[in-house]
Amino acid sequence: MELPHFEPKDEGYAARVQDSFARQGAMATLGAALAGIEPGRVVIELDWAAGLSQQHGFLHAGMVATALDSACGYAGFTLMPLDAGVLTIEYKINLLAPAKGQRFRMVGQVIKPGRTVTVTEGRAYAIDNGREKLIATMGATLMTITGRDDVKN
Repeated sequence: MELPHFEPKDEGYAARVQDSFARQGAMATLGAALAGIEPGRVVIELDWAAGLSQQHGFLHAGMVATALDSACGYAGFTLMPLDAGVLTIEYKINLLAPAKGQRFRMVGQVIKPGRTVTVTEGRAYAIDNGREKLIATMGATLMTITGRDDVKN
């Protein structure tokens, strides 16, 4: 499937994503890092850690959802105006396989940008001994927030 081409409303979108991501305590707690920023697409990566696992040693589904939500949110944010903030208003996750691996890659992709509401999709991959496996998908809806001092990116 060919990815859509989007034009950002702010040429400084990548720096805004980086600055906002750096302020996220949740991503720091996960040890997550930005691995790619393009208009309408963001990649987040993180390593497996015992403190992020569930009882069987897999990365906990909540950690997968958290990182995938951020990838989708920042993908939408790349296309929002300079003065906008972003909030997720809904998501659905499909857990396809246990999150078994040494490293994980979360990809968020805008499907339909909007002035107020943006629709995104996400895919989470486990990297285990050099092999990559799709472990989860997400559909997320985002809201562009303007004019609020408590929601600024």
